[in-house]
Amino acid sequence: MTVNLHTLSKRMWAAGLLLALMMLAFAPQAFAHATLEKTVPAANSKLDQSPPFVELHFNEAVEPGAGSMEVVDSQSNKIKTEDAVLEDGGTALKVPLPTLGDGVYTVSYHVISEDGHPVSGSYVFVVGNPPNWKDAATFATETNSNSGMQQNVLYAVRILYYAALLLATGVALWSVIVRQPSVSLQSAFTRLSLIGMRALLITVLLHIFLQANSLMKGQPLSAWGNLFTDTSTGRAWLELIVLVLLGFIAVRFKEKFARLLWVVLLLGVESLIGHAAANDQKVLTIAFDFIHLLAGAVWAGGLAVLLYVWYADRKEAGRFGAVFSRGALISLVVLVVSGVLMTLLFLPKLSYLWLTTWGGLLTVKTALVVAVLVTGTLLRLRMKKNGFPAGTLLKADAILMACIVAIAAVFSYMSPLPPNEPYNFHQMGEDMHVTLNVSPNVPGGDNTISLQVWLPEAAGAPKSVILRLRSSSKQDAPIDIPLVQKDDGPNDSFPGYLRAAYEATGPFLPYASKWTAEIRVMDQDDNEIVRETAFRNY
Repeated sequence: MTVNLHTLSKRMWAAGLLLALMMLAFAPQAFAHATLEKTVPAANSKLDQSPPFVELHFNEAVEPGAGSMEVVDSQSNKIKTEDAVLEDGGTALKVPLPTLGDGVYTVSYHVISEDGHPVSGSYVFVVGNPPNWKDAATFATETNSNSGMQQNVLYAVRILYYAALLLATGVALWSVIVRQPSVSLQSAFTRLSLIGMRALLITVLLHIFLQANSLMKGQPLSAWGNLFTDTSTGRAWLELIVLVLLGFIAVRFKEKFARLLWVVLLLGVESLIGHAAANDQKVLTIAFDFIHLLAGAVWAGGLAVLLYVWYADRKEAGRFGAVFSRGALISLVVLVVSGVLMTLLFLPKLSYLWLTTWGGLLTVKTALVVAVLVTGTLLRLRMKKNGFPAGTLLKADAILMACIVAIAAVFSYMSPLPPNEPYNFHQMGEDMHVTLNVSPNVPGGDNTISLQVWLPEAAGAPKSVILRLRSSSKQDAPIDIPLVQKDDGPNDSFPGYLRAAYEATGPFLPYASKWTAEIRVMDQDDNEIVRETAFRNY
């Protein structure tokens, strides 16, 4: 049988066309990608209680067994949930939630529509009353408004005050620790107590005056009374002055309990007016700060006594040095542990250590503490060999102590966190001018985002404007900002350009991160103009 090749070719083409038409006829109708139509909880909503689940509704079915949905808190920690399930014919994705505490939560989804296209996005909701985000403003001090010279003077007085505080309380503690001090040791206690108390009284008065003067600048003298009676800080300052004055009496008491009680009260009040009292977990940070100060007093006061006795009586220095070396080792361990715990409580992320002067000073202080441990070890070895400490090592230890005290005095008065500042972006261009403002640029709270675009008059008003925020940790899940156009008249006009202004307020920055703002503007001719700018918050 002979087959005409031309006829066979026509028949094959016809069969292929018929097969294609049949496949199209019976294939699922997916003419567009799946789009998100509804969320539960609603995007940017504020709820009184924890929602039982998160539910996403799409305009068409999404693929089962593919994609994911996760919920993260304001620390970017993933909330443990059950597996997501599909409902309503595959158009709804639902995830049951555990009970959520007060906070800002971000829902991120990555799904595949039935036409095979990936769909992703993020949105935010709020539960209860989230605590204020901690940044540099949390630990703001009156030094922020001072000039450079005034601030340097305040830091110098702060160093002297801190040194006098540790010397006075440290010597008092050692006079309690040593049961039967020798004549030389008792002389050291008496002499150093007097020096420490006088220095403490002068520096505490000067320190409080400088701070109060900065706070009350431009205020009438009558307002000073309100500062010391109507504010917790002012009352704490008065308590500090009274306790310092009582110290002159306490150090003369033969009863050791009186000296110990005075030290505890004085260091306790000092802990209440520092950074520890500004932290969210006040009880823990105040307790650790008190322990930190107590350990610092034991080390600093003991070293001062050892140096004094070393110059007066070498044999007694050897005897006291043996006791001091054990106490110093314990106090240094306590200093390190309490310091680490306070750092973990102060900083949301350890990476912030490298972003502030506070972190830099803490790093230097840590290195000096390591040097002290090495010096202390050498001192112990020398005392085991010769019976008394070496003068060179003692002097080196004293210098290291002075440096650590100075750093501690300064960095305990600085903010441990980097500041969050409003972000402003402006860019000119022939095709478009754009201005973006994010204020106050604080994660976990409401931020006002304003966007202005100027298009050439020939292009007309924007057809659509989209603003998306992408986190550096979730680059494929942007948060679309629900911009609302503002009719507030011309502002910062440019000849030949038409201005359009938009604004939105809400918790659009749910956690600290580096953010990229993507601005997409469509003109009346469907030409899309894209601009990007990056900013971050802490």
